[in-house]
Amino acid sequence: MMQRVERNFAGRQLVLETGRMAKQAAGSALVQYGDTMVLAAVTVSDSQSALPFFPLTVEYREKTYAAGKIPGGFIKREGRPHDAEILSARIIDRSIRPLFPEGFKNEVQVFVYVISADQENDADMPALLAVSYALNASKIPFAAPLAGARVGRVQENWVLNPTFQQLEYSDLELVVAGTRDSIVMVEGGALEVSEGDVVSALQVAQGGIGELIAMQEELLANARLPKMEWTKAEPPAGLVTKVKQLAEGRIAEAINQKDKHTRMESVARVKKELADELLAEFPDNPKDIHTLVGDVEYNSLRSQVLGSGLRVDGRRPNEVRAITIDAPVLPRAHGSALFTRGQTQALVAVTLGTANDVQRLDTIDDAGETTKSFMLHYNFPPFSTGEVRPVRGTSRREIGHGNLAERALQGVLPPFEEFPYTIRIVSDVLESNGSSSMASVCGGSLALYDAGVPIQAAVAGVAMGLIKEGDKYAILTDILGTEDHLGDMDFKVAGTERGITSIQMDIKIEGLDLEIMKEALAQAREGRMHILGEMAKALPAPRGDLSPYAPRIVTMTINPEKIGDLIGPKGKTIRGIQDETGAELSVDDSGLVTIAAVGGEAMERARQMVRAITAEPIVGETYEGVVKSTTAFGAFVEIMPGTEALLHISEMRHGRVEKTEDVVKKGDRVKVKLVDRDERGRLRLSMKALEPKPEGDGGEGNGERPRGERPRGERPPREERAGEPAAEREYAAEGASGEQAEGERPPRAEGGERSRRPRRGGGGRGGEGRSRE
Repeated sequence: MMQRVERNFAGRQLVLETGRMAKQAAGSALVQYGDTMVLAAVTVSDSQSALPFFPLTVEYREKTYAAGKIPGGFIKREGRPHDAEILSARIIDRSIRPLFPEGFKNEVQVFVYVISADQENDADMPALLAVSYALNASKIPFAAPLAGARVGRVQENWVLNPTFQQLEYSDLELVVAGTRDSIVMVEGGALEVSEGDVVSALQVAQGGIGELIAMQEELLANARLPKMEWTKAEPPAGLVTKVKQLAEGRIAEAINQKDKHTRMESVARVKKELADELLAEFPDNPKDIHTLVGDVEYNSLRSQVLGSGLRVDGRRPNEVRAITIDAPVLPRAHGSALFTRGQTQALVAVTLGTANDVQRLDTIDDAGETTKSFMLHYNFPPFSTGEVRPVRGTSRREIGHGNLAERALQGVLPPFEEFPYTIRIVSDVLESNGSSSMASVCGGSLALYDAGVPIQAAVAGVAMGLIKEGDKYAILTDILGTEDHLGDMDFKVAGTERGITSIQMDIKIEGLDLEIMKEALAQAREGRMHILGEMAKALPAPRGDLSPYAPRIVTMTINPEKIGDLIGPKGKTIRGIQDETGAELSVDDSGLVTIAAVGGEAMERARQMVRAITAEPIVGETYEGVVKSTTAFGAFVEIMPGTEALLHISEMRHGRVEKTEDVVKKGDRVKVKLVDRDERGRLRLSMKALEPKPEGDGGEGNGERPRGERPRGERPPREERAGEPAAEREYAAEGASGEQAEGERPPRAEGGERSRRPRRGGGGRGGEGRSRE
């Protein structure tokens, strides 16, 4: 039976519906927000998985029919999910995972289909609402309803669930998920906002989350199914006691090694020794032994931090590991840096490209194609942790971490109009022991400095951790991989000295209150200031010039009527300039020409050729041109490529000229002066203006006509005039002064603005993207 609830949420109609679609799933829900619609369906396996972790899979797919589009390419169907879909799936996964009961290992699949897109409202928050309802209404064990809200700020006013258009003017975008009482996930970017602003945004989000949870509870009152029965695997009581007796002291000693690999080897050796001893007495419980020894390690680290205030590598809770920086490190890259913090190391390189290198995006959130002029790609090879594992393309984790680092740096980039380069950053993680994404932020900022990119300020990032037992907790700065694995929170904050540019929080407990988040933000700022100080010692400011291997870009503006002349028939002219000079050229509809070349000589040559084709004739200037045709009343001379003007017979020389061909012939190269441009844009030339006037010339002998007389050579007989082509009876300049040639125009330079507001998937809205995003 179909049931639905309707509410007005943040100024738009919100509908939550169940019982009409996907009824054979364990739970399903349809949510409509404006004209954006999402369908969520969840299923669960009846048997417990043998995997050592909870097997949860979230698939988020945008259907192109949702926006009335057909997929591009040869295969006209949706394929691999693009980055924006993967980032939305990660938001849902990170939000719901902490709310499944501990020890539950039945496989759960969550599917979300975006089936209508109004290109105003993002589908990810309605999707999280649909997933929460589907899980709570199903037989799958789940702690409580949750919801998500997006918060923006436009002209100092907080906006709940802003539209895409409102986000273009927002200095902050924060996605928050939580239950009625606590926060479980935070993701967002900003333009150097304060920690207090972030806390205020979280409070605004919590108000919206409460409304959405109340909406779910109203529908759940009549539609909730009984929860499935499941049993948490419990080891024998005797084994639990035995493991504690044998393992606690030895594990505590093994984990207190400063070096990651020494610590891992010590812990692995102790675990193997304990397993050998215990299997003799409990031969049927090898998995239970492994799990229980892992629990001892978990409890040992946490109790040590909460009890003594010292971490396993000897640091205090708020202490940052040692930092070393090398910049540059790659001689041919446009900018590079090697950033090492403890045993985490990132090699980061910057490449500068032209407007032709922008990434083109075709999504259901925009009516047309958008572009993105800033990209950060994060790579995490298995050797960075000393492991052997198959490499199967870019992982979801790599896409998520790259997006976090990209958003951190995007807010400080110069506008595209001021620095018209496409910027690509690649971060290759060479060593990892905690917070490689924040190392990528620091390395990316340094590499931009090394490349000479005039960013507004240096950006640094730090990962915070949390260990919480009851009311007692410890916040950790610059966490290790072990602390991330055994702790309760991974809270990453990046920004400048002025404020925060990117933030991400994941937790493993059911929720976190705002007071702890306030304290974590303040401690993260202390860590960030320390890292920025170390970075300033290596590179205090952007280099004064670009790499000699980077393209130089200049822009010039031409008359829009000359665009056709520059492009030529089917792009022949502009391609010819590129082939001859080696420079890259692009032109937009406003007449802005962008020229990029490696080396000043090629760029200057291309600029001169563009000027020669598109220059406007100036009255009073002297030109050397070619006679294109002759008539009885004068000659047409091409003084610039595509620009012809009339040289009247009376202006050819001082004195009377009987016949045009007596002075000039077709193909002759002559020097002329532009003496006039009339109101219709027609040009008039003179040769005699460049010659000295003969002495004693009274006027009749210089070609000037006395009143009432008509020179025989000036006007031909009527029959001759009637046979002339119409085009030759008009000034050629009227037809050759900039009309657009037929043919295709090369792709427009669509670098557009580089939006400083980072969107998930980077963004790239409005011609970024930027169209910044």
